[in-house]
Amino acid sequence: MSIVLTEFARARLFPKPRRRNTIQDVSAAEFECELNVRTPLRVLNGYAPFCKLQVYENWTSTRCLTVPITDGNRHLLRSAYEARTKKELPVLVRWFEGVEPPVANYFVVILYSREQMEKEGDAIDADWGVVGCLYTLRPEEIPMAPITALRNALGVDEGGSGVAIDRVAYTRSVEYWQAHANWR
Repeated sequence: MSIVLTEFARARLFPKPRRRNTIQDVSAAEFECELNVRTPLRVLNGYAPFCKLQVYENWTSTRCLTVPITDGNRHLLRSAYEARTKKELPVLVRWFEGVEPPVANYFVVILYSREQMEKEGDAIDADWGVVGCLYTLRPEEIPMAPITALRNALGVDEGGSGVAIDRVAYTRSVEYWQAHANWR
């Protein structure tokens, strides 16, 4: 099984200039190489048949992607309308500023099949393309953000995958994201 970083993931996980809340200590090429030589600890089914998640021990100093919201840090939450790419519509996002998350224990790498990547207009020369990566304390998936589920349901033209919303998964996502936020 071969894995490549998609341009979408490369821009988000290895931006220029680098940010503290992205993958640390390795280049995009080194990260891609490691995914092809390391054996994942677990392989999980994703939200659709074309999506798999591979769990690896974190071999970097990358910090956890999310932070629990508490009364002590709620005042550090910020929000704005942002788009992930120039083609997407901006959506409301929130994040912490001024927090120091722990180093993540695991990478949960989100993969899409070659066929799905072609459907989304991003042909790859591998079996699987990395579309994202979660940095976590536990070897499990963080629920997809509610806006991501909505974007996916809107379809490929709006930056999604065309997969309808699963109400149970969406409710679980809302519960998680009401109590957690990303950080910058």
